[in-house]
Amino acid sequence: MDELSTPTVSIGAGIWHWPRCSELSLFGSLTDPRLFQIFSLGILLSAGAYFRDFSLRPEQVVLTFAAGLAVQRGCWRLNPAKPRSYRSAIITCLSLTLLLRADNLFAHPAAAAAAILSKSMFRFGEKHLFNPATFGVVFAIVFLPGTWVSPGQWGQDFAIAGWVVMLGILVTERARRGDISWTFLDFYLGALAIRIAYLGQRWAVWTHQLESGALLLFAFFMISDPMTAPNARRGRIAHAALVAAIAYGWQFELYRTNGLIWALFASAPAVALWDSLWPARKFEWSQNGGGDETVSVSKTNARDISVRRRNALRAA
Repeated sequence: MDELSTPTVSIGAGIWHWPRCSELSLFGSLTDPRLFQIFSLGILLSAGAYFRDFSLRPEQVVLTFAAGLAVQRGCWRLNPAKPRSYRSAIITCLSLTLLLRADNLFAHPAAAAAAILSKSMFRFGEKHLFNPATFGVVFAIVFLPGTWVSPGQWGQDFAIAGWVVMLGILVTERARRGDISWTFLDFYLGALAIRIAYLGQRWAVWTHQLESGALLLFAFFMISDPMTAPNARRGRIAHAALVAAIAYGWQFELYRTNGLIWALFASAPAVALWDSLWPARKFEWSQNGGGDETVSVSKTNARDISVRRRNALRAA
């Protein structure tokens, strides 16, 4: 028998397959940058619950992870060729427990299930359309009663520690997707600065936005998701500008809440446009779960890059 094949055991009339080691391991290679992200989100959740008294019950956390990991295992059958790992699902569950609040026990696991399922249900090409945590939050606040997002829960003193954690992630990942985070902050905070100057407000209003823990969490953990961000650097810059514009308009022109979440959700279809205008190699987590930027471009796509670029420009 091939040493790399999956062992099987005959039981009655059926065959039972032993799980692969990669399926049993939640963390795998220590070089995977997602491990640092899991560690950082875990610190934010633990410290926030302890110091900021988040309105989050332990049962909600347990149910979120139980539902998210169970659905992730079920989704492997929908994409059997993909590498199997729980790491991305853990990040999604942590993000949901950080962002979403509910007055019941069923909202968090339902949101986690919807978030994980969205990766298999809503796709274009080889990418999933929505950031899973964003989809889960939007699903919850639209369809589930008793749910809300509370950006003010972070306060301002806690944001200092948030800055340190976020910058550490950028250094560890060697700014692989740092360009979209910093570009978004440049556009968004720049628009706020222009608004403050135009209205004659005090600059303390601007620094208050700069210290927002919710803004930092969004910039460095959500919009920078390499699996849903545009492939090319120019596409990421354009996407960051679009998200910042929608978030600004939603928040300060329409005076609606949760502008960042809705902006990332609404702008998700534009990623396909950026990838068509500026074709580039797609990001993939390496097969062994490591942190290398293993990329894959099919031979057909490689031959048709120039054709797709011309078609996209003609359509625009």
